Amino acid sequence: MSDDSDDVMGVLATRIEERFRMSLPALRRAVAVAPHASPDATEAVRWYGLLATAQESLDRAEDALVAVLMAEAPGELDDPAMEAAQRVNTAVDVRDGRAMVLRFLLDPDAPGRRGPGVWRGSAPAARRGQAPTTSIPARPGLPVSKVQGAFR
Repeated sequence: MSDDSDDVMGVLATRIEERFRMSLPALRRAVAVAPHASPDATEAVRWYGLLATAQESLDRAEDALVAVLMAEAPGELDDPAMEAAQRVNTAVDVRDGRAMVLRFLLDPDAPGRRGPGVWRGSAPAARRGQAPTTSIPARPGLPVSKVQGAFR
């Protein structure tokens, strides 16, 4: 594992441990025994596992890229090298996306994680506007039946 991956995994593991006030292995065991006891803990453990899987894929993709680059002549990048580089980019995107989801799950003040959601403080009736009119308005001077007949 690279230093960067240690930072990402380590920082998020520390945040999980601080949020749930127990070590990550103990939290994993607790979630395995009683997954419905804390939905937040269950989701955090699940996404940390997904993050670890993505990090392993990234590490393998980086190792493959290094192997391809070591076999290449200096300054030459052919299709296998470019494909390996693209796999690394994709693996980074997957890892970073999962890390972002986990950060969101660990942030109790994230939008939508507190209160009724983005419409905090407004009553349900106040959020609803008047429904748009779907009937065809009558034109002045023409009987309603002529206006409706024109659109059939």
